Amino acid sequence: MFYLGQYDLCKKQSEKTMISSDTLLRFALDLASAVTLEDRFERLIRAVRAMIESDAVVLLVRQQGVLQPLAQQGLRDDVMGRRFDIAEHPRFAAICDSYQPVRFPTGSTLPDPYDGMVVGHDDGLPVHACMGIPLYVQGELLGVVTLDSMTPGVFDDIDARALDIVATMAAMSLNTAMLLDRLEQQSKHAQNLLVEFNEEAMLKDGSDMVGNSPAMHTLRQNLELVAPADLAVLIEGETGVGKELVARNLHRLSKRGQAPMVYVNCAAIPENLIESELFGHVKGAFTGADRDRIGKFSLANGGTLFLDEIGELPLEAQGSLLRAIQNQEIQAVGKDALEYVDVRIIAATNRHLKQDVIEKRFRADLYHRLSVFPIRVPPLRERDGDVLRLAGFFAEQLRRKFGLQQLTLSANASQLLERYSWPGNVRELEHVMSRAALHAKHHTHHGITCIDTTHLSGLDLFVTETEVADNAPDDSTELLATTQNLKKATEQFQRQQIQQALDSAQLNWSQAARLLGMDRANLVRLAKRLGIEVTKQRN
Repeated sequence: MFYLGQYDLCKKQSEKTMISSDTLLRFALDLASAVTLEDRFERLIRAVRAMIESDAVVLLVRQQGVLQPLAQQGLRDDVMGRRFDIAEHPRFAAICDSYQPVRFPTGSTLPDPYDGMVVGHDDGLPVHACMGIPLYVQGELLGVVTLDSMTPGVFDDIDARALDIVATMAAMSLNTAMLLDRLEQQSKHAQNLLVEFNEEAMLKDGSDMVGNSPAMHTLRQNLELVAPADLAVLIEGETGVGKELVARNLHRLSKRGQAPMVYVNCAAIPENLIESELFGHVKGAFTGADRDRIGKFSLANGGTLFLDEIGELPLEAQGSLLRAIQNQEIQAVGKDALEYVDVRIIAATNRHLKQDVIEKRFRADLYHRLSVFPIRVPPLRERDGDVLRLAGFFAEQLRRKFGLQQLTLSANASQLLERYSWPGNVRELEHVMSRAALHAKHHTHHGITCIDTTHLSGLDLFVTETEVADNAPDDSTELLATTQNLKKATEQFQRQQIQQALDSAQLNWSQAARLLGMDRANLVRLAKRLGIEVTKQRN
């Protein structure tokens, strides 16, 4: 009899709440299945609306003093772009100040934040029912669910305990959904960074700045000075001097050394895709945008953005870049919201940007924003004594790469490397050493592999009397004799190299030109000028 009476009481309470146990169970199952789907927020409000009859339901997340809609049904689409300041909306303030669901009286005079936004009621809301459910997890307000109905008093008879159950389950579902969303965003960010770093790793070999010349001492001092200051840096220097290497060392020495350094080659980006590359885009923003893309600024957030070949950036794009650097905020193409970023800018160029500014090819305001601390990387010809150090560095790398027991330089080869002017700088030296090591390896079957002058191809060794005189003191009879002797020695060396190459190629001029790293027509002309008999030619 006791159990029968308890059953009757529960039945009466169930009828009063208007929410059955089966409805609550379906609600819980809907929420449990929703957290694994991309539209989890939409499913949450659909589950609420299925359980509590209403004309409009909105799920809003609290971010400091603002409520931002995450999903809605029954309102105009523009509500999703709104941000409701809680202090400016009394109904929202009342909901957020409560720990229980708030049912506003039918005749409440408090202004409704959705007035004019309910579908079918553009002229304003008539007398209606309104309820707000605060969503708390561990005492923290995550957000709210609001419900509106054109039937006055429709929410009045819902049992408070049933609403508490709805609020608790919805809050836990929202918390789980937000956690999963953050984890997904972090995972995407990590994947994008991994792709970025893998691409960088394909282009880089170490980060050592080899050299002990006074010019390199000055460069290192400048790097140590500016690295921790977090200022924008403009790295200037000729092609091949190692500007990217300087940028990596600058980042490594900075307070951002553990954060990412993202590389952008400004010269390689098509003009119509520059803003997408830098700031990202959303799916459908333009033809070919078949998915969302994260821009380089976002990838570098918290770290360093290296803008290589900045002088090649078109004027139209320079304005957008300037705004991003000045305000530390970006806007993805096709997206309304702004994103704030914390990025240190390092730029590099082989152009004379000051002259470009004068000639209106580069914006003066952007130049001054980038060159807070300019750093000049010296060309190899100004780095006294560093050529052989670098040659040794590359030789050891090549020894490991080619699996050689030992790779050395002959005395003659060392002298030739030191005499050369290196117009292509360190990059040219690296390429010359790579070719020389390959040639030397071909002629060595075991033991020590030695690079000799015969293996050094691609060097323009012709030195004119004017070039020598321009780099030496005036009024010296001895200088003229030295110049003449150097010219003769150079020509003799060139004859020797060409003859050896022809012998190795069995008088095949095309093959000999390849061995010397020259164009065939240029080789024939040079041989003729040096008095080499051009007979029995093949090819």
